[in-house]
Amino acid sequence: MNTLLIVLAILLAVVGIIGSVVPGLPGPPISWAGLLLLKFTSVADQANSWPLLIGMAVAAIVITVLDYIVPSLSTKKHGGSKAGVWGCNIGLVISIIGLPFGPQGIIGIIFWPFVGALVGELLNGKQSREALRAAWGAFLGFLLGTGLKLAYTLVVAVIIALDIIR
Repeated sequence: MNTLLIVLAILLAVVGIIGSVVPGLPGPPISWAGLLLLKFTSVADQANSWPLLIGMAVAAIVITVLDYIVPSLSTKKHGGSKAGVWGCNIGLVISIIGLPFGPQGIIGIIFWPFVGALVGELLNGKQSREALRAAWGAFLGFLLGTGLKLAYTLVVAVIIALDIIR
């Protein structure tokens, strides 16, 4: 049972990292679930602490909520609309489809959300200069939200890895 829980914790940590860049997959809560599973194994050291688990649960919730708020706030601050946010998300999906095709896929994770936000704003009737500014706002919000999720899931993965290695 111990080995099964360890393997599931690792799997959840990896899926959490993937979920930090894939839209619709809640990376931080999934990673936290891996941390929680590890608590019930004999290898748990840092993950054995209830204060750590509770603190990480609160952080996962806050980051997940912020991920929905930050892109909208950034887009609105830069004069954008919901069309820009939607375009950014569609661009992200396009970039994920291209990810298996090598380095251009990795660059696409940065490029396509911006292009999607720009197209969304242009289709929404914005002039090119306004659309560019709004797309930049949507893109910055996307980067901030994704960066927060990625940082959190990587920290959880490191905690899990250190507990397993020790």
